[in-house]
Amino acid sequence: MTQERAVRTRRAILEAAAITFDRRGYEAATITEILKEAGVTKGALYFHFPSKEALADAVLAEPAKEFVVPARQIKIQELIDTALVHAYRVRTNPLVRASVRLSLDQRAEGIDRTGPFLRWRETALTLLSESKDRHELLAHIDPAESADIYVGTFAGLQSMSHVLDNYAHLEERISVLQRHLMPAICVPAVLAQLDFTPTLGERLAQQAITEPAEALAT
Repeated sequence: MTQERAVRTRRAILEAAAITFDRRGYEAATITEILKEAGVTKGALYFHFPSKEALADAVLAEPAKEFVVPARQIKIQELIDTALVHAYRVRTNPLVRASVRLSLDQRAEGIDRTGPFLRWRETALTLLSESKDRHELLAHIDPAESADIYVGTFAGLQSMSHVLDNYAHLEERISVLQRHLMPAICVPAVLAQLDFTPTLGERLAQQAITEPAEALAT
């Protein structure tokens, strides 16, 4: 198997696993279904992934590699951007959607579901800490406490959005979340400059395809 073909095959298997996990959940998904979805042999699958658990681990890890939100002069805007881009990708990207489904699936025994939560919390904590250093946040705000509240509330909205309408209105819900949370942590001068537009995530994601990240920073 050539390297280029191996990369294509691995990607096809990963995307097929994502679709199957998202549709069926981890416990109900089978290797047979994933093979049928991917259109590959069992040997090809096991060449890249030795087990269903390894496939799930790869699906959980993959979305973190695919997008970096561009820098902003107002750091708390980066957190808003990150949340809205993620919401857009959950709605449109099967790998991201499956990663969310797996991370919230309490019946997914045998896999480590902490990764997405830890990465999301680390991102939120970093941006909140930088915002605090720049005096964008109210004096009493603890970035670590705020990061936990932010990530936990975000996860709850994702779960609710999945059940109610299969993420169709996730970006709108995340926009509302931001508009409710930011007045509680931001100084008024910064709050007045923040952009909570639900379509912001889509715009940033689409721009990133054709423009370098530096061009997006404002």
